[in-house]
Amino acid sequence: MQKDSDESYKSLLVKVEQHVATVTLNRPEIRNAFNDEMIAELTDAFNMLGADDEVRVIVLAAAGKAFCAGADLNWMRGMADYSYEENLADADKLAQMLKTIYECPKPTVAAIQGDVYAGGMGLVAVCDVAIAVKIANFCLSEVRLGLAPATISPYVIRALGARASQRYFLSAEVFDAKKARQLGFIHERVSEEWLADEVAIFCGKVVKNSPDAVKICKQLLHNVAGAPITDELIADTVKGIADIRSSEQGKEGVQAFLQKRKPNWLTAD
Repeated sequence: MQKDSDESYKSLLVKVEQHVATVTLNRPEIRNAFNDEMIAELTDAFNMLGADDEVRVIVLAAAGKAFCAGADLNWMRGMADYSYEENLADADKLAQMLKTIYECPKPTVAAIQGDVYAGGMGLVAVCDVAIAVKIANFCLSEVRLGLAPATISPYVIRALGARASQRYFLSAEVFDAKKARQLGFIHERVSEEWLADEVAIFCGKVVKNSPDAVKICKQLLHNVAGAPITDELIADTVKGIADIRSSEQGKEGVQAFLQKRKPNWLTAD
């Protein structure tokens, strides 16, 4: 099954093939900096793909030399005359876009082919897995402009860690892919010619898994990570395993394993 890009998107390319959707930021002439249009299109695309039963994993990629340079300067220039209320509304659209990607029920993979600056760090942080080329650089550059990475901070701090965030939020230092890998902000660091293959290998593993179980695992990660281990949390996890064991795909997966056959979410293809 293959679907081509929706022509209504002006700043994105969207493709679905073999259960893998690829959303490509397509403003290479301005280093894929985002504006209100791209924010709206990303929100729409991830809502659409998240609800598509044919899609089992979503790759967020980018065209050109940079992955994302943050906010479009022309767009930011227009904000100079915004009222406080208009700034609130504008920031909320970015926040809702990040939340949409973060809460997308499908696994998400950032395929980072170039530099990531400012708000682009938020796009990487909201994805479940990040794979970057060795030449990519990363920077939380907001303080250089008299700003703060406020909207992206909940996700970046989770992905980068509080201690490292203290350094890079305040210094606006550039760090390379090797440091990003050491800090856990990205999962893999590969050569440019291997990026597509590495992403495809990971996606190939995901599409073999139970779609329902993967969805539940994403929600489990969000609910459990950083939460205190209370009786209520334990009760929720007990209920979670009981629910998935008694689900259609849970039963099918166990039976397929015992009968040494492929589960129906694979044979259905």
